[in-house]
Amino acid sequence: MPTTPDPGSEPPARTPRPPPLTPGLSPQPALHALSPQLLLLLFLAVSSLGSCSTGSPVPVPENDLVGIVGGHNAPPGKWPWQVSLRVYSYHWASWAHICGGSLIHPQWVLTAAHCIFWKDTDPSIYRIHAGDVYLYGGRGLLNVSRIIVHPNYVTAGLGADVALLQLEPHDLSNVRTVKLSPVSLELTPKDQCWVTGWGAIIRKESLPPPYRLQQASVQVLENAVCEQPYRNASGHTGDRQLILDDMLCAGSEGRDSCYGDSGGPLVCRLRGSWRLVGVVSWGYGCTLRDFPGVYTHVQIYVPWILQQVGELP
Repeated sequence: MPTTPDPGSEPPARTPRPPPLTPGLSPQPALHALSPQLLLLLFLAVSSLGSCSTGSPVPVPENDLVGIVGGHNAPPGKWPWQVSLRVYSYHWASWAHICGGSLIHPQWVLTAAHCIFWKDTDPSIYRIHAGDVYLYGGRGLLNVSRIIVHPNYVTAGLGADVALLQLEPHDLSNVRTVKLSPVSLELTPKDQCWVTGWGAIIRKESLPPPYRLQQASVQVLENAVCEQPYRNASGHTGDRQLILDDMLCAGSEGRDSCYGDSGGPLVCRLRGSWRLVGVVSWGYGCTLRDFPGVYTHVQIYVPWILQQVGELP
């Protein structure tokens, strides 16, 4: 939580009160079976046990892991498409970070479907923070007018972990969109790729104040390379793949995305420009040996994205 709460605007009128929790990378694949509704109920039960004194800085709850493991501070303006997805926490009386996202159009954010609590969620319970490397900077929050969750999404481990958020008109001038990776372009381990976010810097340690955006270079791996360790760890012996065709793996020794980075961008330098190739989705812990992070493979969903958004910049 920020030392100075980010009120943004009045809390949503509807009764749902999403938690300031980070759906991020699960500590084990089995946890993907937990629905957002169950996570919400669990949080509400826990948050009702505590209280926050008026006028004091809002503390960071122990389980609210809001950086990149093995990363370092991102320079201002280097990743201008990175955004923070917020929900209003009545417990902390502020708009709290739950996930990352990417501006792919001045009015559209691409994020992970598991960051959305329900497919028919009222858009007014979300806000977008953009244009600042500091998570709780002084800039105003943007309203969300529409949410589109991929129709095939069930849970992150089953793929289609992608969603679009349409923004209400805004006048932010210091943001820039990121280009999507062309469908025909093939990624290789030699490509220069980076993941960014405000998530945990180690599994149980939140990003400390001043909550600056973190970046880490990672290597894209062939799906077959990470299929076997995930299969071994889960005890899965069936024919069904765990790392599906609409997923990709990326990571490097000691560098990985973690809790709170979900929905954020994996970008690679391709044909002279940065391209969005992945959306942080799931994984086994953070930076565990032989277990790279698993991302939604954006290329697979370019046709669907264009169908919803229309022409992109």
